[in-house]
Amino acid sequence: MQPIVTVVIPFYNDPYVNEAIDSVLAQTYQPIEIIVVDDGSSAHIERILPSYAGRVRYIGKANGGTASALNAGIRAASGEYVAWLSSDDRFRPDKIERQLSYMGERNTMICCTDFAVIDGGGTVVDSRYGEAYPDGLALMRLLATVNAINGCTVMMRKDIFQIVGTFNETLRFTQDYDFWARTVLSGISIDYLAAPLTEYRLHDGMGTIQNRPGLMAEYDGLRAFYGHRIAALFAEGGAYG
Repeated sequence: MQPIVTVVIPFYNDPYVNEAIDSVLAQTYQPIEIIVVDDGSSAHIERILPSYAGRVRYIGKANGGTASALNAGIRAASGEYVAWLSSDDRFRPDKIERQLSYMGERNTMICCTDFAVIDGGGTVVDSRYGEAYPDGLALMRLLATVNAINGCTVMMRKDIFQIVGTFNETLRFTQDYDFWARTVLSGISIDYLAAPLTEYRLHDGMGTIQNRPGLMAEYDGLRAFYGHRIAALFAEGGAYG
């Protein structure tokens, strides 16, 4: 029997959310559970309800940020695997099928991929963002100084949260970097599939642009806290050295 994959879509006043949902509904893999977590939105809810009734599980909550929305979706997830999709991004049709197969072959708990870049109108402007990494080890090593992992490319087994914990809800913008750092420090390798299976949307209204000062302040704090510990893991004699 094929494992269920739960896709959690945090949503807050985003006009692109229907494209995100449609991209999951169009996946070549089944069974998939879609959970949209409405983080206190006041706009564009009509793009979810009632259009996707019966196909999408909708959870409404007070505004608490992306981490709290992700955690609400994870707690409700029935899948053995969990993926995260921002409401302004899209999965390519074979994303879940290819990534799940890759993880099964390699018996890995968590895996990220490359991604393409689209503009506000959904046109692909970069077929692969940056160069492919040699392997997951090279990507994890970079976490000492930079967050090289796009959260919407990640798929993980749900039981990883019993080891690492959930996303840190005190972080408004960098909960993903914190989670990857804790994952690596807990001894879990983050695997890497060198294929652009997610489409990341760059547009003027995106949170990383609107909230850049706060994002960078959080990021610098996390890098100072985790950087030397991650670097030590990859030094000679370290866990990955």
